[in-house]
Amino acid sequence: MRIGIDVMGGDHAPDAIVQGVVQAYSELAEGSRMVLFGDKAKTLAIMAQAGFDAAQVDIVHTTQVIEMGDHPAKTFQQKPDSSIAVGFHTLAKKEIDGFASAGSTGAMLVGAMYTVKSVEGVVRPCIPTFIPQTNGKLALLVDAGLNADCKPEMLCQFGMLGSIYAKNVLGIENPRVALLSNGEEEEKGNMLTLAAHGLMKNSRNFNFVGNIEPNKIYFGTIADVIVCDGFVGNIVLKQAETMYMLAHKQGVKNEFFDRFNYELYGGMPVIGVNSTVIIGHGHSNAQAVKAMILQTERVVKAQLAEKVKIALNNNAHA
Repeated sequence: MRIGIDVMGGDHAPDAIVQGVVQAYSELAEGSRMVLFGDKAKTLAIMAQAGFDAAQVDIVHTTQVIEMGDHPAKTFQQKPDSSIAVGFHTLAKKEIDGFASAGSTGAMLVGAMYTVKSVEGVVRPCIPTFIPQTNGKLALLVDAGLNADCKPEMLCQFGMLGSIYAKNVLGIENPRVALLSNGEEEEKGNMLTLAAHGLMKNSRNFNFVGNIEPNKIYFGTIADVIVCDGFVGNIVLKQAETMYMLAHKQGVKNEFFDRFNYELYGGMPVIGVNSTVIIGHGHSNAQAVKAMILQTERVVKAQLAEKVKIALNNNAHA
């Protein structure tokens, strides 16, 4: 397995990225090898300072960087030798099995759509995020920000995509899928959730358990996969991150709240594209980068993209 990593993406690149690579090296499975995209001289200098043998990874030198403020679509084309663009073209040629970056989310999404493209039958790819549960497990929230405006059929498909991820990456045999709404009753919700509920209730592609209210999403008693549009999902995600930050600043030490630290998870995949694409947090430090790399390895091993293709193919012939 060859895992591609954007060395130049992120608020603390390249130092934090390379340090994360060094930390991840000893925890990767035998046969996994990292391929780094970025400034080779800077990468080698950081590795030398850390006492890391650069021969243990491959480095593809690139001369350009897509900055956080750059226009995603225009810059992807205007900076063909950027670490993100070269990484994606290498992924499209199947010379690496997955590509991860803590850089521009917009550029990563543009790269995914331009190069590896959506799986046939996917209305819109989506991004999940983990929701820690008080029972010690993890639930999945999808979409977490990729699609601010959604149609009912998109939410229904998010349920299937999230269920595939929960089963194959989290190891949940028959994931319970719920629709985030302002009440558990079927008749509660806005026009979008009411229409989506009808589609999800009649779907045979996942185990739909009905609506879930926001005050129930952390307890693990109702759902393993929580579906919403990306606008709502991103609000939920940012509110949860803020509560962790506030607790941390107040000196609150709590095992449950500590699990909201994004550094533990590193990054999440774009579900519904033809390869493994992992987007990390822009503020990623070395620990978060290490987690992002290990997450990339897990998703590649789970063959998530292939499982999505199989599910959609079976659904088309049902």
